[in-house]
Amino acid sequence: MRRDIEFKTEDGVTLRGWFYPAKGVAGPAPTVVMAHGFSAVKEMYLDDFAAFFAEAGVAALVYDHRNLGASDGEPRGHIDPRQQIDGYRDAITHAQSMKEVDPDRIGIWGSSYSGGHVLVVAAIDRRVKCVIAQVPLVAGLETARRLIRGDHWKGLRAGFDADRAARMGGAAPARMPVTAPEGEPSALPTADTFEFFTTFSKERETSWRNDVTLQSVELFTEYEPGIYIPRISPTPLLMVGALEDHLTPFDMTAAAYETALEPKKFLALPCMHFEAYTGDMFAMSAPVQRDWLTTHLK
Repeated sequence: MRRDIEFKTEDGVTLRGWFYPAKGVAGPAPTVVMAHGFSAVKEMYLDDFAAFFAEAGVAALVYDHRNLGASDGEPRGHIDPRQQIDGYRDAITHAQSMKEVDPDRIGIWGSSYSGGHVLVVAAIDRRVKCVIAQVPLVAGLETARRLIRGDHWKGLRAGFDADRAARMGGAAPARMPVTAPEGEPSALPTADTFEFFTTFSKERETSWRNDVTLQSVELFTEYEPGIYIPRISPTPLLMVGALEDHLTPFDMTAAAYETALEPKKFLALPCMHFEAYTGDMFAMSAPVQRDWLTTHLK
């Protein structure tokens, strides 16, 4: 039975989430630390993965990033990849302090934007004993170039500059929708992004907001987690890509995987980005992910 948890980051922000105890484990258990992607919150199918892992004897600590969901932090909807990376490391530290957790058997899991974060964390934090990156962002600028029309870049750059000047003058940060109907400006301008977030928000009660700071988009374009991949070894790496992904394109994910050293494994799912969380794709992917965790943590 999961329970609510909270812990503080090193700079004092309270992050909140859930803890799923490992089923059938007496004493400290292997544990996976999990968080969601760009603007997303834990209710968006992370419970399904966490419960599946816990059933196999791997506890799961799931939380919302700072400024999002149930977690504290201001400004709301501000997404800074470096802060989120630090949040993972603080979550690991908290997990290691829990009596149900074996501090020497910690794995990390991330999807989409957080799929990039876990690549960085696994490369720099040797407390991590295995890592799963699902449909991960590997290259912010190239991904943004594929998502944003070339003739819109000049205006977007001008917006970044104007926002920076305004913030330096004491103004509130400029803001942008996470997703919008096709043709309208948004941070993630794909049709399946709009369908996922709008459909999900109708199906389940969540604290997700369709609103982020414009600086979050600027930071996205500057973020290059894929350069850390060759440094992850000897920590075992599982990468999961989606063959029809427009948001974190499959060819970029597969090429980045080739830079990893052993031990490593790649799973290609025949689906689009958000389909990796549900239905047949969950049924295909979750057992592979579970086996990766149990092999390298148990």
